[in-house]
Amino acid sequence: MRKKEKMKIRRKPADYILMIFMICMACIFLSPLYFLVVGSFRPSSDLISYGLGLRIDFSRMSLDNYVIAFQYRNGVYLKWYFSSLSIMLMQTVCGLFFSSLVGYGLGMYKFKGRSLFLVMDLVLMMLPFEILILPLYQLVANMKLLDTRFGVVMPLMVAPFMIFFFRQSVIGLPKELADAARIDGCGEFRIYWNIMVPLMRAAFGAMGIFCAMGSWNNVLWPLIVLQSNDKLTLPIGLSSLLTPFGNAYDVLMPGAVLAIVPIMIVFFFFQKSFVSGLTIGSIKG
Repeated sequence: MRKKEKMKIRRKPADYILMIFMICMACIFLSPLYFLVVGSFRPSSDLISYGLGLRIDFSRMSLDNYVIAFQYRNGVYLKWYFSSLSIMLMQTVCGLFFSSLVGYGLGMYKFKGRSLFLVMDLVLMMLPFEILILPLYQLVANMKLLDTRFGVVMPLMVAPFMIFFFRQSVIGLPKELADAARIDGCGEFRIYWNIMVPLMRAAFGAMGIFCAMGSWNNVLWPLIVLQSNDKLTLPIGLSSLLTPFGNAYDVLMPGAVLAIVPIMIVFFFFQKSFVSGLTIGSIKG
C-alpha cells in the first residue's frame, strides 16, 4: 500500500510579509495593555519619576497597589466595582429579554403599522444619544429614579440596534415550527421562550457581548443620573482619581487592570456564538 502523501501548503513570500506585518500591528495595539499591567505592580513613585518603560524590574514589583486599591477610602473602589457589575447585569439581562421580544414581534408577526415601527427604530438608530439626554433625564426625574442604578438601566433596556438585530435573526427562523406549536396548543410566549429562543442562541451571544461592553464602558449617562460617590460606576470613579492636585496612580493602575476582567469573562463565555451571531441574515438557504 502506498503511503498517502500529506499535501503541504506552499506559502508565498507575500504571506510571510503579511504575517510579520500583522504580528507587528498586534504588538503595537497590545502595548498599552502591557504597560498597564506592568505599571500596576510598580510603586506610584516609580511611575511619576521614570514613567512607563519596557524594562521590568522585578525587585520593585509587588501587590501593594492592589491592596491599596481595595482599601482606598474605606473600600470605595469595591463599591464602584459592584455598582458597575450590577448595572451591567441588569442592563444586559433586561436588554436581551425586552429587545428580543420586540424584535421577535416585528420579525414573526404581520400587523398594521409594522413597517412604521421598523422605520422609527431605524431613525432612533441614526440619532446621537446626546440628543436624547434631556428628555431621558426629565423622564427619570419625573419617575424619581435619579441617583439610582435602575435609573441608569431603565431608559436603555430596549436598544434600537438590538431590536433591529433580533428582528433580522427572527426573519431567518422557520415559521413552520411556530405554526406546528400553535396546532399543539402552545401559547405565543411559550413558542417564543421554548422554541425560538434556543434557535436565537447565536444572536443572544453576539448581543450579550455588545450590551455588556456598552454598559460597562458607559460614562455619560451614569454620570448624569448618579450623584452619590458610593453609587458611581467604575469608569467614572477611576476618572475622578485624575485631578489637577495629584493623580492616585497606585489606585488607578490596578483598578484599570481589574476593570478588564468582567469583559474578558463575558467575551470568553459568548465567543462561540459571537461570530455566527454576527453573520445572521447574510446567508440564506
